[in-house]
Amino acid sequence: MTGSVLAVDQGTSGTKALVICPERGVIGSGFAEVRPRHLPGGRVEADPEELYDSVVEAGRRALAGAGEPVTALGLANQGETVLAWDPDTGRPLTDALVWQDRRAESVCAELSQYGEELRHLTGLPLDPYFAAPKMAWIRRHLTREGRVTTSDTWLVHRLTGVCVTDAATASRTQLLDLDRAAWSPRALEVYGLTGERLPDVVDNAAHVGTTTAFGPELPLTGLAVDQQAALLAQRVTEPGAAKCTYGTGAFLLAHTGDIPRRGTSGLVSCVAWRLGGVTNHCLDGQVYTAASAVRWLTDLGVIAGAADLDTVGGTVPDSGGVTFVPALAGLAAPWWRGDVRGSLTGLGLDTGPGHLVRALCEGLAAQVVALADAAAADLGGPLTVLRVDGGLTRSALLMQTQADLLQRPVEVSALPDATALGVGALARLGADPGLTVAEALPDGEPAAVYEPRISADEAAERLARFRAAVTALLEGSPA
Repeated sequence: MTGSVLAVDQGTSGTKALVICPERGVIGSGFAEVRPRHLPGGRVEADPEELYDSVVEAGRRALAGAGEPVTALGLANQGETVLAWDPDTGRPLTDALVWQDRRAESVCAELSQYGEELRHLTGLPLDPYFAAPKMAWIRRHLTREGRVTTSDTWLVHRLTGVCVTDAATASRTQLLDLDRAAWSPRALEVYGLTGERLPDVVDNAAHVGTTTAFGPELPLTGLAVDQQAALLAQRVTEPGAAKCTYGTGAFLLAHTGDIPRRGTSGLVSCVAWRLGGVTNHCLDGQVYTAASAVRWLTDLGVIAGAADLDTVGGTVPDSGGVTFVPALAGLAAPWWRGDVRGSLTGLGLDTGPGHLVRALCEGLAAQVVALADAAAADLGGPLTVLRVDGGLTRSALLMQTQADLLQRPVEVSALPDATALGVGALARLGADPGLTVAEALPDGEPAAVYEPRISADEAAERLARFRAAVTALLEGSPA
């Protein structure tokens, strides 16, 4: 039986670390901020050293708070963030190109004729969101030296000296053959990355190496991309249910079983996790701006922060005819139009802050419904429930709006840090292979359940208004 584990979630705007005891739950936590730079031309960069320092700092704070030793380490990562680094010294050779970075659009445009081939091979559409276009861009414009990988591989190398990535993170690169769960020579050829020294692909729960970065020697036994870690923590371990994490963006994942499903709905097909050599798969859809859209409304002075959503939105009964498509960084799944800008329509002299807040909540919720509908189409049946986590789930207005438009119950996780808890469970499994997945997971009772309060007809009417606004945007933008 494993003792407590240290679970570290290295995210876009910060790193959260938890010390998790099997009996007592979270007994220590730490946080260290990360400040990505948003630059002209859709560029988003981070200092790799800041990412690494945040991992160590947050981990040490969590351990200090717990005041007792741990037996294993789990590390979750951002997914599609990429850098080049020197394998001999561990020194970064470039800044990290964050998952939101759009500079590789030129690479994708150049390779557009291979889009369908790549989608079938890897499960992913041709889009600069994913790692491979960024890797190719770095090789063409920044450096041919060292290794070019996702950020998790570099962090693990700095911690342990080994060069690996987990199967779920590898499936987010657009370089993994989804059927074989192994690197694809053809995808590497298309991207001009043949001959790159790629990391070994390992199970999500396995003894990878050891680190002394947090003090005494500690085995690293759990690895995952952030959204898949949250999927596991939410106990979405078989088809029928889905989870959505409302963070900087919103990310919906639906479990599809042990075979990859390449649907036609615009969702991404990728690895959920690989445990004991057995691969589980999921469908994945993204909303590029969720909390970042709330922050935009805050910067305009409409609200003072996310905590104001309910109070300001509660001053009016509805959106007053305002429709907000919050595509402030483009439209992701199922449209995949990163060039599209957001829109606010139906404004009048009587429009107030409350109407804008409600329109934003409806716009976010409607995009998540589009993802859920796409998942249901690919799975051949409706989703039974949506389990949600992330900072914006604290807004009762947004969660009620989500249940209303989805016409399904929305279960709010009692786990505020689902990603860290998920990778903590993987660390326990990697340290003690005798455990079952269910035994390693945290308790799954929701903190709240929102049931739909409007009729299916009214939900359909509101969704139709949103879809019409999206259609107008798509028709008004060059494809």
